[in-house]
Order: sequence, then structure tokens, then C-alpha cells
Amino acid sequence: MSGARVARLAGNRLHLQHGPIDIVAQAFGPKAAVAAAEARAAARFGTVLEELAAELPALRAEDAPVTGAIAQRMTAAVSPFRAEFITPMAAVAGAVADEILAVLAGPGVRRAYANNGGDIALHLAPGQMLTCALAVTGGLDSVAVRAEDRVRGIATSGWRGRSFSLGIADAVTVLARSAAIADAAATMIANAVDLPGHTGIARRPAQEMQSDSDLGARLVTMGVAPLTAAERDAALAAGLRAAEGFRARGLIEGAALFLQGGRMATGAIALPVGESADVRFQYPQDRHPG
Repeated sequence: MSGARVARLAGNRLHLQHGPIDIVAQAFGPKAAVAAAEARAAARFGTVLEELAAELPALRAEDAPVTGAIAQRMTAAVSPFRAEFITPMAAVAGAVADEILAVLAGPGVRRAYANNGGDIALHLAPGQMLTCALAVTGGLDSVAVRAEDRVRGIATSGWRGRSFSLGIADAVTVLARSAAIADAAATMIANAVDLPGHTGIARRPAQEMQSDSDLGARLVTMGVAPLTAAERDAALAAGLRAAEGFRARGLIEGAALFLQGGRMATGAIALPVGESADVRFQYPQDRHPG
């Protein structure tokens, strides 16, 4: 497994960890089908980090050729967003979740998920449903996804998360056809939640924080002072326009945008509070480059 670790968590969940990749996954179905699915997931996971590392320079570029299965997922996911600057790294967490889910979702598995640090890929056989509880901004919201829905991926991005952001959203959660597409879209919408030139926003070149960042000298958000309600709503409205544009193009199914106690949403993301959930995650609030 070359350093990859596989463990069992409470609730019969599978924990896959290797370097920066930390996945909680679960399959539901007959015991034999679940055991086979978990064995496939563990075997595939053991190859993921080495596969990505081999193509890392290309994945940090805007339009370089790639060959690996996960790298191709990443490239395909960001392609529709290339009117703006984006590299395949914007979809890495979601693409890894999609890849692990693909091997989990084998014969006999009725439903399954792979939760890669909050970017979630879903498998639902006909008639099945999963409820995902999203602890994004201190409250607990839930999203119920049914087999007949077009949603198979959920992702969250923002300046408080694990990766750098050009915008000031605390968090943007996106529902889309795959986790990789949701990941790329969440990145772009979070970038759009912004107040350019505002003196209360601290920014630094990404390469000063991480020398090999795919964002290079672009200014990333390091801190946001308290905003007035009007400023907060203006920033959220800018992000909402981007989200609604992506939704009109069929790229996403819905999005919820969060900033300093404010929230705006579009599409299939009503987020009722308090439902029981099959999948739970805490959106990372401790920044580290990635």
C-alpha cells in the first residue's frame, strides 16, 4: 500500500488515509457485496497518491496534457470553467472522491459515498437516497439526494478552508453531477464572492504561502475584517450571479453561499435543518496550503 492506511471507523465506515488525502467511505448492501466493494476501494486507494504525484506539474498548469484516470477527471471537470483562470488542482479532492466511489459502486451495492475532506461523491441505485449533513458555518444543514436527482457530488470551498481562495466567502457548497465538477464550481463561485479593493481584506501572493502553488502570484485571501450588511450582501450577490450562470449552463444543480452570518442560495439546495444524516462532515476551518 506504499504508506496508505486503511482502518475501520464507528458506524462501519472505511477510513482511507495517505499523506494529505483523508477519505471516509461507506457502501450499503449485502454483506458480501460490501466486503468486495471495500476491498476494491482499499486496493485502488493505495495507488492514488503516487499517480497524482507523477503528474503534479501538469496538474498545476492551466492546459497541460495528462494521462492518469484521476488527472483526466480533474481536467474534464475544470474545462467548462476555463473562461476564467483555473487549473485541474481546483478539482483534485472531488476527483479523488469520484475515483474511490467508482470502485465502491460495484455489483450489489445499493448506495455508497466517498467523503474526501468534505467533497463527497455519491452512488445511488434506483429508489435509494442519502442524506448529507453539512456542518459548514456552525449550524448543521442537510441535503437529501435521491436516485432520481441529477446530483452525485457535493463540494465546499472558501477562504477558511484547506485550499487558497481568491474570494472572501466563508464557504460555498455546490451540488453537481460529480464531486469533481462540484469541487471546481465551488472554487470558482467562492472566488467570485468578493469586494475588490476593500481595505479590510488581507491578501498575499499564493506563492509566498506555498512556493509551488498553482495560483502563482495571484493574491489569495488571508483575513476578512467585519463587513457591513450591505458589503456582505454585495459580495454574496456577486458570487450568486456566478452560481446562477453555472446553473443556467447545466454545470451545477444548486449552490449555497455563506459569509459572516449571511447566506444566499440557488437551485436544489434548500438545506432543511435538523434531519438525520447518513454522511456528515465538518468543513475545515484550519487553513493549510493545498
